[in-house]
Formats: sequence, structure tokens, C-alpha cells
Amino acid sequence: MTTSIATVGAILSVVAGIMNGVFALPMRFLGRWEWENVWLPYILVACLIMPAAVVYFTVSAPMAILAASPLSAVIGALVCGSLWGFGAIMFGQAVSAVGISLTNTIALAISASLGSLLPMLILNPTSLTTKHGVLLLAGTAIAIVGMVVSGVAGRLREKNHLALDKVENEGEGTLVGRRRPMRVGMMLCIGAGILSAVFNIGFSLAQPIIAAGLSAGHAASDGINLVWLLLLGSGGIVNVIFCVYLLMNNHSGQKFLLPGLTRLVVSTILMGLFWGGAIFVYGEASTRLGSLGPALGWPLFLTTGLLVSNICGIFTGEWRSTAANTKWWMGWGLAVLAVAILVLGEAGAM
Repeated sequence: MTTSIATVGAILSVVAGIMNGVFALPMRFLGRWEWENVWLPYILVACLIMPAAVVYFTVSAPMAILAASPLSAVIGALVCGSLWGFGAIMFGQAVSAVGISLTNTIALAISASLGSLLPMLILNPTSLTTKHGVLLLAGTAIAIVGMVVSGVAGRLREKNHLALDKVENEGEGTLVGRRRPMRVGMMLCIGAGILSAVFNIGFSLAQPIIAAGLSAGHAASDGINLVWLLLLGSGGIVNVIFCVYLLMNNHSGQKFLLPGLTRLVVSTILMGLFWGGAIFVYGEASTRLGSLGPALGWPLFLTTGLLVSNICGIFTGEWRSTAANTKWWMGWGLAVLAVAILVLGEAGAM
């Protein structure tokens, strides 16, 4: 692997992190619609249309590859993808409840920790006593500290009744959905982070599918794209069912007829393209980084997304007018979580 290829991989990791950090930003400007009106078209683009289109244009014989793959790998990907789908619902609800920056901070830290820890516990628990395992446990412990600090910041912000209260007002510049108590929002963030980690377990279980693609003469990236389709597609179906239920239960389908439908559609399509694109861009980055993927690409991807999402939260007023000590807590929480992700990336390099 040449230096230029590794450089391109690192750049792609950063680009993927930026895309992941900004994807939820349009939710700040669509407060006239209900959560399900926004989430449904976003999921259709990110989890169903885009993965299917990528597989259609990059994989010549997807069904043949699946037929040659172990049934356990296919089922594992579908089950984990479905569980991740519930996590995606929690993430979307958490964004409406506590904002973009806090949701991304908590969910991303948990996902980074458990995404590495759970596969090890399942596949090779004895490795926890090795240097790699100790470093992984240390990174997880640091992440927990960061989440606690960030949670304190969120609680202080709630007590101030400042930025978060804006969610209750309909109109431009408000988040889709409704504000919830901080304890509920934190539970949604934690649930989203845990189930997002299951996504990585599904990717691990689906490795035989990639191997089957290689045996059939396909590139590794083709097999990865097929795995993304299984994971994202199964999770996307869970989200679609939930959104349709909300549309019927809340009678919110009529809001698709409100003026400004074009802006709604364009905004949600952008959300889908940014988030779904981040997955595929990072997949391309990992193929270019090779063995450097865990050491460089993964922490670059996560820390970039973490920083960008918090910058978005700052510029959209989520922390505007909050007390100085609240911002201090949030700043330290973000710094601790960034350290945790870097430690976890170093553990992955081993």
C-alpha cells in the first residue's frame, strides 16, 4: 500500500465523518412537520434506495453470491440489521428530544465502545486479558466518564430552560418532534448507541458473504456493498413500518399536503444521501487503508463526526445563552469522548 493510497483513505474517512456529522442538520429546519413525515423519506433514501442502487451498479451477481454464502451469515446480517433499525428509531427520536450535538455525542461514544467490545466478548472473551483487551476496556471506561460528563451538561441545560425549550415552538428553526425530559432523552441516546453497536456485530457475522464474493471473482468492495444492503435494508424496513404506524396513528399523513412539500422532500433526501453516503464512503476508505483502517480510519471517522455534529449544534443554537459552567461541562465531555475514541481506535489497531 503506497502512501498516496493511505492518504486518500484518510481523507475519505474524514469526508465520511463530516457527512455523518451533518446529516441530521435539516431536522432543525423542518419543525412544521411531524417526526414521521421527515424520517420516512429519509429512511427510504438512506437504507433502501441507495443501498439497492449501489448493489445494482456494482455487483453483477448478488443472488449467486448470497446462494454461495453460509445461511448463518445472511440471517445474522438480517437479524442484526433489524435490531439496528430500532436503534435508528431511537436515534431519530433522541435528536428531537435533546438535540443534534448531545445525541451524537452519547450515541457515538457508546457505539464506538460496544462496537469493539461486544464482538470480542462473543467471539474471543479470553482476549480481554491481553494488552489489546485491556486497552479496549480502558477506552470503554473513558467513554463512560465522557458520557457522564456530557449527561451533566445536558441536565444543566435542561434546568436552564433555554435552548431546549425552543423545540416546543413550531415554525422555522425548530427541531422536528417534541421535547422530552432529559432522562427520557438520555435513555433514547443510550439505546441508540447500544443498538448501533449491533450493526458492527452484524458486519462481523456477515464476513463469509464477502469471502463468497471474493471466491466468485468479485472485488472485496462488492461484497461489502452487498452486506450493507442486508444490514441497512432490514433495518430500514423496521423504520418504515414504525413511520407508517405513526402516520396512521397521528393522522399526520395529511401534512405531506402542506405548502413547502418540495423543501421537505429535498431536505430529507439530503439527509439520506449524507448518512447513507457516509457508510459507503467509509467502506471505500477502509479498502484503501488496509491494516491502517482500525488505527487511522475508524477514529478519524468517529471523531470527525463527533466534532462536526457538535459544531452544528453550536451554530444552530442548541447551547446558545446557556450558563458558562454548562458549556464547560459539555466541552470537557466532548474532549473526554474524543480521547476514548482514539484509545479504542488504537485498540483496534492491535
